[in-house]
Amino acid sequence: MRSCVPSLSQAPRALLLFVTALCLASCASLHRGVADGRIESLIARMTVEEKVGQLSLYAPAGEIVGNPQAAHQSAERELADIRAGRITGFFNGQGLEAKRRAQQAAVKESRLGIPLIFAADIIHGFRTVFPVPLGEAASWEPALAERTTRASAEEASSDGFRWTFAPMVDIARDARWGRGVEGAGEDVLLSSRFAAARVRGFQGPDLSRPDAMLATPKHFAGYGAAEGGLDYNTVDLSERTLREVYLPPFKAAIDAGALSIMSAFNEISGIPSNANRALLTGILRGEWGFKGFVVSDYTADEELIAHGFAADGREAAKRAFLAGTDVSMQSGLYMRWLPELVASGEVPMERLDDAVRRVLRVKEKLGLFDAPFRGLEDDPPGTTRYDAAAHQALAREAARRSIVLLKNQGDLLPLSKSGTRIALIGPFAGMSDLFGPWMVFRGQAAPVSIEDALRGALADPSLLSVSRGSNVETALPGGIDAAVAAARAADVVVLSIGESEKMSGEASSRSDIEVPQPQQDLANAIAATGKPVVVLLRNGRALALKQGVRDARAILVTWFLGSQTGPAIADILFGDASPSGRLPVSFPQTPGQVPYYYSHKRTGRPELADHPDLSYRARYIDATNEALYPFGFGLGYAPVRYEALEVGPAQLAWNGTLSVKARIANTGHRDVEETAQLYIGNRAASVTRPVRELKAFRKVNVPAGGATEVEFTLSRRDLEFIGQDLQPTVEPGQFDLWVGPSAVGGLHSTFVLAPG
Repeated sequence: MRSCVPSLSQAPRALLLFVTALCLASCASLHRGVADGRIESLIARMTVEEKVGQLSLYAPAGEIVGNPQAAHQSAERELADIRAGRITGFFNGQGLEAKRRAQQAAVKESRLGIPLIFAADIIHGFRTVFPVPLGEAASWEPALAERTTRASAEEASSDGFRWTFAPMVDIARDARWGRGVEGAGEDVLLSSRFAAARVRGFQGPDLSRPDAMLATPKHFAGYGAAEGGLDYNTVDLSERTLREVYLPPFKAAIDAGALSIMSAFNEISGIPSNANRALLTGILRGEWGFKGFVVSDYTADEELIAHGFAADGREAAKRAFLAGTDVSMQSGLYMRWLPELVASGEVPMERLDDAVRRVLRVKEKLGLFDAPFRGLEDDPPGTTRYDAAAHQALAREAARRSIVLLKNQGDLLPLSKSGTRIALIGPFAGMSDLFGPWMVFRGQAAPVSIEDALRGALADPSLLSVSRGSNVETALPGGIDAAVAAARAADVVVLSIGESEKMSGEASSRSDIEVPQPQQDLANAIAATGKPVVVLLRNGRALALKQGVRDARAILVTWFLGSQTGPAIADILFGDASPSGRLPVSFPQTPGQVPYYYSHKRTGRPELADHPDLSYRARYIDATNEALYPFGFGLGYAPVRYEALEVGPAQLAWNGTLSVKARIANTGHRDVEETAQLYIGNRAASVTRPVRELKAFRKVNVPAGGATEVEFTLSRRDLEFIGQDLQPTVEPGQFDLWVGPSAVGGLHSTFVLAPG
């Protein structure tokens, strides 16, 4: 399109800027008009079958990765369906050639020439593998997540993908649930901040840019509240809890610009999410004004039959579509049944046209109509469309910032690079399980192991010995004896233990969230040698630690860190960087405490800290109610002290603001990064409130021997909750306030919200 901005080189600057802005707005409006006209013209010309085709998404024939079921048909039949307009796009297919061939059939050989869209599960990286999302959330840096998802989008779009089924924004408060590894943990505010950041990262400033990817917050909604932490299981939530805890991250993602959203596998209070009209149409569109489209999870529409919510495929398609699920993934039910349902009048043509319009508008925004082969070009071999070295450097930074130091008794860490004999022991010393779960596309290069990184960092690599000790879930004959011998010959033991990739992620719920027994036996044997032990936990969830693991002198939570696992761990172990991560989930004392989260309710008989022996209280008879390591907890390589809390005014005016200041003093000899956290608690309200809720956080540098002031501002909006009428409300009254390093303790004050 020719530019409509006139030549005004001689005009005054103010006039030039005004006229330019006016013309650009006019151009944008004109472009929208052209796009809308194109879409409406297409819809008017489409047959019902072609319309349904735009709502039908499949895994491609032939090579496919990361999905549990086979592709839907042969390659020949697939091309025929594309030419007939019966397919909107494909997901998780490998290679550019197959995508080019499919797009050629869609654009050049079909009646209407509507381009396909190619999607992929980009959960924590494409060619460069970043830390799993839960690990990255431990950075407490949404801006970091925005950078890593931006890098992932650059890489995936260079392979023709323009749509990702991420980010997962489900709140996860039960550590047994395996998919918690894909999200940002247990807290509403932290999860909402990461949800918005990841959407911005994937989509970039403009969806029409060649490196932009359509983001898909998932799984809508309540998936993380599965009973017993069992994946795909029933969810039974009050509407208040749904609105207050599980929906805000989705709203944050939509406010950040997400234009697709994925419905969940689970039911909520008897209604499967994929056919929940109150959720998909009432809340999503009616209340939030969502303009994008809803895609089902993998065969979720067909699973309405297994739920007992639909008698057959015809009824399942009807229920899902009328509820608000626009696009069917993989099942083929829409193509099989929607034409008949429209012909019979059971599904209005208006509803069908609305769904098609949403999909086509998103394809238009992605620039697919104007440049359908962008990202699919046949570049010379070896050509890269992104800075691979910069992405690897970012992966190392992200991995380093995701590590959480839980314990450092006697300042065992950091270790010396010279003169110290180190025994690296455990099943994760080598190359296994470095990428983590839900890594569909396995990276562009082998990751760097802990062993290789430690040897590379040591002044004398021969000072490092390595002994596996045990397998992940089974004993290794002679393994413990060999590991004990290695420990006795060393000055310090680095014990790398935890979970394998397959123990976290989809369909990977665990009833026991402790370290597997063979590794626990190994840890106990190493502890018995009396040598100082540094535990490196590899995990995709909060773990309940015991004995030789729990009692180690130093404990680092290293999650699954991706391509740069080894270098990032070496950076922290040897003090080239100070650990700055903080827990996004609470670590319970025992598995029996889960689901466990810091922002629980008081109950009518709360456990009283000043009367721990008082009977008939809400507590276990064999454990306290405290976490082993609370939400927000983490240490650096220097101690810090919170002091000088100032809160003012004492009474927060209805339309005013409250200033909260505190000083953080570093009493050590190394600079540290500290994450200051602000929590509030409502003393009394018309609906019972959690004991604490995170309302703000800030990561700051605190120089050695120095101090840094942090400041927060609160308003009435920060005190909102879902009232008895299920609407957001605020009530005057007294509030507690804490500023500190975690959800436990901290500097305390109070304030009063005045009536309006």
